[in-house]
Amino acid sequence: MRARLPLRLMRAAAFSAVCVTLAVLGHVVAGGSGPEPWAVVGGGAAVMAVSVLLAGRERSTVAISTVLSILQLSLHELFLLGATGIPVAPHPHVRGLGESLGMLVAHLTATLLTGWWLARGETALWALLRSARHRLGAMFRLLRLPAVAAAPPRSARTPVAPVFARAVLRHSLSRRGPPLPAA
Repeated sequence: MRARLPLRLMRAAAFSAVCVTLAVLGHVVAGGSGPEPWAVVGGGAAVMAVSVLLAGRERSTVAISTVLSILQLSLHELFLLGATGIPVAPHPHVRGLGESLGMLVAHLTATLLTGWWLARGETALWALLRSARHRLGAMFRLLRLPAVAAAPPRSARTPVAPVFARAVLRHSLSRRGPPLPAA
């Protein structure tokens, strides 16, 4: 089952909202300043574009979590940029991996839990769509009127019985007639 454009846009909007919100909250809670508005809008547009491209069919938990992790990392790096495009120095993430290992684990855990949560929603949505397609298809099959084919017009040249029917019935004998009188 493939998703048409309205469903793709709806799914992409939900994924983008969750992804950008998670990135902003993770950024602020981890001790960073609030990201620049241009970074949130630009990151949201980029996530929406990627999401629309990937929202054509049902995705697995691994696929959702992988895409979410990559997008979270990209948004995190975008949010590190200041208004001038230069990384902001007093951010706790720029100290190096050794000092921020706990923060990295926290980001990864939040991303994986959110990916699992989104995958459960994805599974529920597609199950609902398959059920609706099955039920609505059965209902429309019941409402379908029998097709009444119009008899083709007979011309003077067309035989009454087709040639192959006459060949088959050539040796058959029909004894049907009026009923016998009651005794």
